Amino acid sequence: MFSKKKILILLIFLLYQTPIHSKSNSFNDFNSKNLSRYFSGIVAFENKNNSKALNFFNSSKILIDRHDPYLKRLINSLVLENKVSQAINEVKRNKGKKNSNFFDAYLLLTLDSIKKENFNLALEQLENAITLVDQNNFDTAIVETLKQYIFVFKEKKILRDKKNFGKFSVISETFQRCYLGNKNTDAFFKQLFNDPGNDYTRYIYFYISYLIEENRLNEAKKISEEIHYANTTILLSQGKSWIENEYIKKFSQVFSCKNHNHIIGEFLFLISNLYSSQDDFEKSNFYLNLSIFLNPKFVFNLSLIAENHFLNSEYKKAKKILKNFKRENEFYYWYRIKKETQIIAKQKSKKESLNFIKSEFSKINKPNEKHLLDMANFYRNAKEYNEAINYYTNVIQIIGDNTEIKSDLLYRRGGCYERIGNHKMADKDLLLSLEIEPDDAYVLNYLAYSWLERNYKINEAIQMLEKAYASESDDPYIIDSIGWAYYLIDDYIKAEKFLKRAVELMPDDPIVNDHYGDILWKLNRKIQARYFWSNVLDMDDAEKDILDKINQKLIEGLKS
Repeated sequence: MFSKKKILILLIFLLYQTPIHSKSNSFNDFNSKNLSRYFSGIVAFENKNNSKALNFFNSSKILIDRHDPYLKRLINSLVLENKVSQAINEVKRNKGKKNSNFFDAYLLLTLDSIKKENFNLALEQLENAITLVDQNNFDTAIVETLKQYIFVFKEKKILRDKKNFGKFSVISETFQRCYLGNKNTDAFFKQLFNDPGNDYTRYIYFYISYLIEENRLNEAKKISEEIHYANTTILLSQGKSWIENEYIKKFSQVFSCKNHNHIIGEFLFLISNLYSSQDDFEKSNFYLNLSIFLNPKFVFNLSLIAENHFLNSEYKKAKKILKNFKRENEFYYWYRIKKETQIIAKQKSKKESLNFIKSEFSKINKPNEKHLLDMANFYRNAKEYNEAINYYTNVIQIIGDNTEIKSDLLYRRGGCYERIGNHKMADKDLLLSLEIEPDDAYVLNYLAYSWLERNYKINEAIQMLEKAYASESDDPYIIDSIGWAYYLIDDYIKAEKFLKRAVELMPDDPIVNDHYGDILWKLNRKIQARYFWSNVLDMDDAEKDILDKINQKLIEGLKS
């Protein structure tokens, strides 16, 4: 393998020898110091070390007028470091030059014009941007939607003849109508958060904010009362808390749909979220920082950047972002604590992470059901099931007969009882959960599998698994369970069909590989059986009891 240093030297050598698409035919016009810094910046940029990349780029600025790709990399780095104004200034200084002819440059100029309410100029810049869009990503939707927004800002009415991008367009038109105070705004908001196929819970917060701006406080309070901390978003929890504590002005301080910068900022947040869902964290952070540029008071959106850094194992960067969440906003501060707990678990140990969150939890004067539920989940993940049961019980008592939440809580508590071997209480909780939600595939699967493990009510277990599989036929855990059920009734042909698919979907799962090995052995495919058993020995999450069983099987085979 080449080291980064060797790659850098190779790059410099090749680029000195090869004509480059730039205003200078080669890099021979530049001194070696500038080149070295530039290529060091490229290496840092490609390795996602943006701060370091920006330092190198800033120290080699002589290249900015001479080499076309330089400006694009510099702009990208500046935005990722949340230096959007500086990025815009760099684009302006190079406006009209060939090196500024790229999509992001025109997007930045557009947003700058929108922020300054120069809508005609913003449209001109979008016309330049549209010629540079990549048809394989969101660029077209971004340009066309921004044009629709600008029309609304200018003409004070909804553009009728416009391109449609599905739910993306519905969300945008909702905010456009909110901006105009349109009589159909309520209906558009309700269409979003009542959509059974998607989770648009976030928009309940914006609807509440809209109602408050329209002096419909009682309606806002009524919606807030129906929200439960235990099963809603951080943003909505924070809004509910503000209403309960009569911090009503907080809503308009962080977001107003009457403010054109705020709603464009929310649009960019949506783009950022879409990129994050595709694991393109760099692009997600790029648009998130543009969103913050337009509405810097909406600091809660920084939680997505923190999440992106965490998912990308950039724990230092994540912790830096998390410092933006202060105690006065209790739910975002608690989010910070939870995320810091997860980081400690990754960097140190689960024991230290649990000690940290226990200490922070003890500082909360009046913990609500969200705090309690989170503690229950942390204890469950730490395999301290008795503590988890206590917390789940507290939450169940607080929420009362709220069936939607109660079903899930009973499922979680029942799982904890099962883990400590209290099958009586486990069955009780899981059956009660199914009384509330009889078609819940995951509860059906969990209860049925626990029965299979105990060789208890096998036929009923199979019926439950068939029901679960009918609604969630692509879930690998359900596929594994139903395959194992057929194994237990000696239907090895049918069992093999399911377990083969399960192992394809979860090739690194120790239990699935163990099950598949057992079935293959029963089908007299013993070499293949040993292969899949052997796989388990190399899996990091394989527990000691299963490893012991595997080692015995590899020596003795599967005893009948």
